[in-house]
Amino acid sequence: MNRLALCALASCLAACGGSQPATTAAPAAAPAIPVAAPVTAGWTVTDAIKTPESVYFDPASGYIFTSQINGAPDGRDGNGAIVKLNGDGSVVSATFVTGLNAPKGLRACLGTLWTADLNEVIGIDVRDGAIKSRLTIPDAKFLNDVECTPDGAVYVSDMMGNRVYVVKDGVASVFLDSDVLDYPNGLLVDGDRLVVANWGKPEADFTTKVPGRLAAFTFASKTRTPIGETSFGNIDGIESDGRGGYLISDYLLGKVMRVSATGESTLIRQFKPGAADIGFVASKAILLVPHMNENQVAAYDINDTLK
Repeated sequence: MNRLALCALASCLAACGGSQPATTAAPAAAPAIPVAAPVTAGWTVTDAIKTPESVYFDPASGYIFTSQINGAPDGRDGNGAIVKLNGDGSVVSATFVTGLNAPKGLRACLGTLWTADLNEVIGIDVRDGAIKSRLTIPDAKFLNDVECTPDGAVYVSDMMGNRVYVVKDGVASVFLDSDVLDYPNGLLVDGDRLVVANWGKPEADFTTKVPGRLAAFTFASKTRTPIGETSFGNIDGIESDGRGGYLISDYLLGKVMRVSATGESTLIRQFKPGAADIGFVASKAILLVPHMNENQVAAYDINDTLK
């Protein structure tokens, strides 16, 4: 009787759902966030590189960005783009941003990559290349380099307009005018001041009778301090050398020079004409050069010449 009762009880439990509960499927893993390859020297990239004007290493994301004019420097043709590179020079995205005209300077701040495109200042999401903002400056003639401060202000040089604008909260205003400038191209934030790399007054072919100089302007009072008394060249790009001085590029002569805080200059590298808005990875002394006339971007170890 006991054995029959146990069998009957077991049958009843099975019929009433006494089986083991089904296991719950584990949630799907979140997609991995791509990690940039470490920046190295010794590479040259030509894939998707078409009239590169600027190259910039973004320390926050670890990626390198380069602006492609892909046409005339003043052309409104929609051919311009921004290409995203890994630290080893491999192309991450040839179409990171497309549909621009003639984008030039690049700089990232607070998750936004800024570029100057003729008379527009464009803000781009560093993560996915989505355009977040476009601001037209009606009086601008040839916007060139961009630089930004930690509070989100964006400074933009207008080489042919001989001005520097500042964009804050979606509004542009003149920060420096022609009375203190000499056709500004490169910009660099250096503590409490903006260092301006001037091209010099251009002739019709962009050559100059007197090449450009360097000067620094305090943000608070706009007080001007020349950096040396020398005309360095037709200066395009400027970066901190990580040692208290600056690296500058002379576009027409293809030179990259180091300038000390007091204005002494030393030749770092000699290239063909067209070395445009350079980038620099100070922690590794790696110089990034957009060879604009040769349609290539390259990385060089300059530890030997910075000692």
